[in-house]
Amino acid sequence: MPKKPSRTTFHKRLDHMVAQLREDIVSGKLSVGEHLPSEVELGKQYQLSKNSVRKGLDMLVDEQLIEKVPRVGNRVSSPAVQGSVTIKLGYYTSVMEQMDLNRLLSDFHVAYAHIRVQTVALPYDNYAQAIEEYMKGGMVDVFTINHTDYQLVVDSGRQEWLEPMSPPAGQYPFLQSAFKHRDRYLALPFAFSPVVLCYNRDHFADKGLEEPDSGWTWDDLTETAQKLADERGRFGFYFYFLSQNRWPVFLLQSGDSVRYDAQGRPSFCGTKLMEGLRKCRELVDKEGVFPRFAAENDADAEALFLQEKVSMIMTTYFSLNDIREAGFSFDVAPLPYLNEPRTLLLSVALGMNRHSEQKEAARTLVDYLLGEAAQLTMRQNTFSIPSLKKAAEWRGKGAVKHPSRYPMYREIIPSFRWTTDIHLNTRQVEAMHRELKWFWSRMEEEDTICRRLEEALS
Repeated sequence: MPKKPSRTTFHKRLDHMVAQLREDIVSGKLSVGEHLPSEVELGKQYQLSKNSVRKGLDMLVDEQLIEKVPRVGNRVSSPAVQGSVTIKLGYYTSVMEQMDLNRLLSDFHVAYAHIRVQTVALPYDNYAQAIEEYMKGGMVDVFTINHTDYQLVVDSGRQEWLEPMSPPAGQYPFLQSAFKHRDRYLALPFAFSPVVLCYNRDHFADKGLEEPDSGWTWDDLTETAQKLADERGRFGFYFYFLSQNRWPVFLLQSGDSVRYDAQGRPSFCGTKLMEGLRKCRELVDKEGVFPRFAAENDADAEALFLQEKVSMIMTTYFSLNDIREAGFSFDVAPLPYLNEPRTLLLSVALGMNRHSEQKEAARTLVDYLLGEAAQLTMRQNTFSIPSLKKAAEWRGKGAVKHPSRYPMYREIIPSFRWTTDIHLNTRQVEAMHRELKWFWSRMEEEDTICRRLEEALS
């Protein structure tokens, strides 16, 4: 018997259908007047119910990309406005769900019928080189770019391809400054998240344990995780420690930063930085607390949490979107700390191709996505935190039920850090990652690995 599609992937499947149909229409693959596959066929292709298919098609009707023909079906409509222009939006695939990009583009098409947006999925690997090639080839006019990739673009001298932009009023200032290069804003923040702790409230209640708070240390977490673990195979805590959006937390919390001598050689041996990396390995090695799970990426932590295989995970507000269908109560808390209560900050911004042939339309899209209407839509329909402060701190009731401590991020803003704050650029973090895999696998000991780190960064 075929496996029934998971409810947790419903939003991804619906987003995929709408995005693919929109792409086929805007790119011209589906011509004006051409009929779409039937609702039954679309349902089979994307594993969606008839009602879900209709919901997605209604979005395209609102965008005036298709029209419903009674007793016939759905067909591609003529452009509502003569002289319409098409722009290309490059995006990380995760953004589609995490920021509800489909809905935002649908609303944009309704508001600006003369601009059609064609979406282009961007690679996660070799981003700096890829985005340069995409811009050179006219394949993107606007694109999403996270802080890590932005640093790669700037450090590799590719920043001249980015159009300087004026930041909108009302955004969190600490986000804007991260995308500023020589007094020019080369990308504008779209959404952000600190790395946080997420926990199953039901597990805590069942064990009669107090929930995490901002005073927790990693020793407090370990002690509680041992009490939460049980003989049925439930573990207390998990995170994908190979992720460059997770393990640097322990460097930040060490309270130290990388120091370089006159020749540019860094120092790791005997520093607090190694204390942080040691704490990371201690957590991963905790028998019965941390599962020996061969994870492939960050999302595996959320998958284990959703199945109630673990009680606590290190995650982000972005990744909370993966557990929106959880059948239990969960909440968030600041990360436990080592020497200093700090956490890693992640942000996705919007950049613009300096050589775009449709700059006016591209700016219109950027302005819309960063405007109050779109930012509020993101806040109401996802767990991601909008870059616009007014939208982020909105207190109404949205389509997605947020955990009670969702606004907690506001209280820990002073703890937000980038890896650049401890004098590490993206290339150096990548080099450290390659060496640290030996350390975490216990194939190299601390005295050896600290020297290898110094050599790798020299």
